[in-house]
Amino acid sequence: MIGRVLVCIAFLPLAACGDHSMTQQNRYGTYTRAGLFPDGTEAQPLPQGAVAQGDLGRASQSAKPPAVDAQLLARGRERYNIYCSPCHGLSGGGDGMIVQRGFPAPPSYHSARLRAAPAQHIFDVITGGYGVMYSYASRIDPHDRWAIVAYVRALQESQRADLAAMPDLRSKLP
Repeated sequence: MIGRVLVCIAFLPLAACGDHSMTQQNRYGTYTRAGLFPDGTEAQPLPQGAVAQGDLGRASQSAKPPAVDAQLLARGRERYNIYCSPCHGLSGGGDGMIVQRGFPAPPSYHSARLRAAPAQHIFDVITGGYGVMYSYASRIDPHDRWAIVAYVRALQESQRADLAAMPDLRSKLP
């Protein structure tokens, strides 16, 4: 038993010999000859079943917004409350909990600029981020991004409602 331990200790310094750095590995350069593969090139086709980075199904969902209905707005509200309200606030005024803790305030959805912005702009900001806002493309599916856009539009309209134009609503207010 002690002999085995002494042999291991004796060979331990040899384990540190050589450079095992990730930067010093043998590799093929782009489009170089590679004897390792039968066709002689390092550029190999993708394996069967590999998923492309720019998935066409997600791209087609991103291209056109779905029809707005109560179910889409409910889903948008749910997703907005999860992902957006910490910064943008529940009403979209840019006064979320993160902002109250000192983070820079995002613009209000009720500003003239964002009310006039096309829906695609809001979708693109959710997808790619903007300013200090990071991308939510990997966190929120395209259909849910469109649902959030629909809900943001509903928030914008809710702040501009004219009670005089809705006489039935006056009777329901306390």
